[in-house]
Amino acid sequence: MKASILRKIKIMAVSLYVTLYITILVLWQQLTNTYDRLYGDKMLRWWSSHLLDAVDVKCLFNDPYNVRIEPGKRYIIMSNHSSLYDIPIIIKTMPGSIRMLTKKELFKVPLWGKGMKAGEFIAIDRHDFEQAKRDLKAAREKMESGIVLWIAPEGTRSRTGELGEFKKGGVIMAIESGATIIPVGIVGAAEILQPKTWDFYLGKEVKVNVGKPIDASLYSLENKEELLDVLRASIIELCSKSKLKENILWQTL
Repeated sequence: MKASILRKIKIMAVSLYVTLYITILVLWQQLTNTYDRLYGDKMLRWWSSHLLDAVDVKCLFNDPYNVRIEPGKRYIIMSNHSSLYDIPIIIKTMPGSIRMLTKKELFKVPLWGKGMKAGEFIAIDRHDFEQAKRDLKAAREKMESGIVLWIAPEGTRSRTGELGEFKKGGVIMAIESGATIIPVGIVGAAEILQPKTWDFYLGKEVKVNVGKPIDASLYSLENKEELLDVLRASIIELCSKSKLKENILWQTL
């Protein structure tokens, strides 16, 4: 159901309020030197739940491999990216201290950008190769400290809902850091908010399908294309309508 004008206003008001609240909170914690990552995780899940509840999203979750985040290991979640709602969906459904690797332009947004940095989100410069290498080094250090990175291997949101071409930066970082890649297929998120519009659709069902973890330490930079192909094939399968029609035991979150 398409949201009415009044419901749109409510959705945008709730989204603005919870985003502003968590931004001010993390900046205050930074200022007072009281930031705690586990509390930050809790607040990000609170933020995610409010954003999704505002549009009545029903999240169905399937994790046949019972993925767990083990201390001392490095993890990168990689999924398709077709909606602004992918981020709260991943944070709500997946385990670990999840933070996003995102374009540096978002960090220039007043207040919110500073809040993202204080909350351990990581910027990457997609236009400066040398800076991008430094950004990826900082991302590896975050993983070593226990952060689980979420990366969209497409590099940006798909405007058509179709899976775009994968960039190499994510798999290079996974290989160099010996990380475990957790592939995820998100199905239905693009229907909540159409690209380039403010047309919200309520009551949509989103399926989050977790694939078999991929040990990037088994690959080298010389055969990174092979890892890229394995990852892409996994995400395509996780998003395929035929697979989702199989007898899958979905968990409602």
